[in-house]
Amino acid sequence: MADTALEVADEPGKSSSLQTFKDLFSGAAGGIAQVLIGQPFDIVKVRLQTSSAYPSAASAALSIYRNEGALAFYKGTLTPLLGIGACVSIQFGAFHSARRWLEQRNGNTGVPLSYGQYYAAGAFAGVANSAISGPIEHVRIRLQTQPHGAARLYNGPLDCVRKLSAQGGVLGGLYRGEAVTILREAQAYGVWFLAFEWFMNADAARNKIDRKDVPSYKVAFYGGLAGEALWLGSYPLDVIKSKMQTDGFGQEQKYKTMRDCFAQTWRAEGARGFWKGIGPTLLRAMPVSAGTFAVVEMTMRAIN
Repeated sequence: MADTALEVADEPGKSSSLQTFKDLFSGAAGGIAQVLIGQPFDIVKVRLQTSSAYPSAASAALSIYRNEGALAFYKGTLTPLLGIGACVSIQFGAFHSARRWLEQRNGNTGVPLSYGQYYAAGAFAGVANSAISGPIEHVRIRLQTQPHGAARLYNGPLDCVRKLSAQGGVLGGLYRGEAVTILREAQAYGVWFLAFEWFMNADAARNKIDRKDVPSYKVAFYGGLAGEALWLGSYPLDVIKSKMQTDGFGQEQKYKTMRDCFAQTWRAEGARGFWKGIGPTLLRAMPVSAGTFAVVEMTMRAIN
């Protein structure tokens, strides 16, 4: 797939800054698609992770629709629409920068990176991404879980940022849960890019074709499967992040640290507590990840 988003060959003399810009731009387009496809699934996931009021994903979705209306499934969308575009842009830009650096360390021999190196490049992309994904997802979760109507706590994303910073400061308020966010992002995107590369290489070897000749529908399908792997490999960390980012402040704070949150979850719910909401998350992962890779690929082909 040499002329697609995931493995753009570096032509002799090609400006690395131009290639980085293309990586970032294509990633931003994929991020916007990711939000528009996945937001309704995401709000159901967060409600299941942070509340015991819903016995199932279907029950949560029906309750949201009945009590808050259809538009509630896109509650808090403005923040991720602006922010996730930037996040996915950073993910793809950082991944390709790390990939090119690893290729140079390997001597630019043309031999593909090892899967361990693909994981390392993806993990690097996740850590780089966490600097902005942490506060963006914190604000989104607060908006998704706040009471409906007159009892709501925040009048939009900016008001939420202001109140979180006022209550706990920038680090303790807006960046709450950042440590577990970094861990989740590194594991999630290491697995994401590794899985995608494995599926693509396996298809090319099986059919005896170049990666660039793998059809677009297969690229999207493999991207969807990589999305399933991402969540299966990182979901317990995501549950802890959601719990910490919906926790109260001051006397109302339940979890003092990431370790304390793990311990309390284990004591109260056992292993099952770390997988609450996994059903709608996996249902969401396939179309969202497929859409992301497909849009990134189409954007990269267009601008190349």
